[in-house]
Amino acid sequence: MEPELPLVDHHCHSVVRRDLDRHAFEALLTEAPEPGTLGGSLFDSRIGLAVRRWCAPVLDLETHAPADEYLRRRTELGHTEVGRRFLGAAGLSALLVDTGFEPEPLLGLADLGALADAPAHEIVRLEQVAEQVLADGVSAAGFAASFRDRLAARTENAVGVKSVAAYRTGLDLAPERPSPAEVTAAAGRFLRAGQGRVADEVLHRFAIWCGVDLGLPVQFHIGLGDPDLNLRDADPLLLMPLLRALQPTGIPLLLLHNYPFHREAGYLAQVFGTVFVDIGLAAHNLGDRAGALLAELTELAPFGKVLYSSDAFGLPELYFLAATLFRRALDEVLTGGVEAGSWTEADAGRFRRMVAGDNARRVYFTS
Repeated sequence: MEPELPLVDHHCHSVVRRDLDRHAFEALLTEAPEPGTLGGSLFDSRIGLAVRRWCAPVLDLETHAPADEYLRRRTELGHTEVGRRFLGAAGLSALLVDTGFEPEPLLGLADLGALADAPAHEIVRLEQVAEQVLADGVSAAGFAASFRDRLAARTENAVGVKSVAAYRTGLDLAPERPSPAEVTAAAGRFLRAGQGRVADEVLHRFAIWCGVDLGLPVQFHIGLGDPDLNLRDADPLLLMPLLRALQPTGIPLLLLHNYPFHREAGYLAQVFGTVFVDIGLAAHNLGDRAGALLAELTELAPFGKVLYSSDAFGLPELYFLAATLFRRALDEVLTGGVEAGSWTEADAGRFRRMVAGDNARRVYFTS
């Protein structure tokens, strides 16, 4: 399968290194920690139906092959061959991989890139670095300097950093850079509590500013996620004071996922010069509704501010499925605009190249 539009996947994760039974497969189709059975199978959702529609032929099955047949064929081929097929068929020109979430051993960057036949670059998760520093026996007073040094070392070959403050404290972050005294006090609270995860507004904010100081693009989790996220606290409008404060730095700020706040995110991309957006994770979850989602995002978001991401995790199918559905969504939006007389064929071609990869290359590799 030779895709016509290579994509830069600017936010993704790696894949599991094991074969999966039905329960384990369905668990990776959802953000829930356990898919459950009371509501039936995930194959009866739009994402499951999209797997049967688009992924089955990659495994030499008929379109819409039954779920049991699909899973039997997957087991026959084995996880290595399944990964090779789906990542190869996704048609990626680069992968930007968040390495900060690894609940089980995943493929390393080099192996993941080899399956996709594309370079894999690292995105460093800020909170992971902070937690590692705090676990190493640093004092509260020594935390700030140790974190800066560790982050500089971790990001030497990385292309960006990511904050998951949305999961921990919510996005209502103060705009100011924390003072040294505030950072020391926050580190002290963490150490006294013996916490495992950073969930302190001051520490999140400090880490973000440190990423900015290194000149690295900063990604923010926005919108949908697993159930330990308070969704109302993941509204990107809560970030406005911080986004406003960061504008003078010129550092690109990437709002990831965004659903169901994609219209709000599109507004932020229009009014803040350094803000960029995507519909990663949501596109493959919405299946055949991905085009409607992208159309709503681009009601306000300029095409020069929209990037592609899959947020694929665990299943190599998600790389292929996200790419396939996004290409279809982009074609739906751009062709519809041409047919309506909203823009020309030449404009559509230019927008397609921008969203597929030119915007991401400008943000991560030339900014």
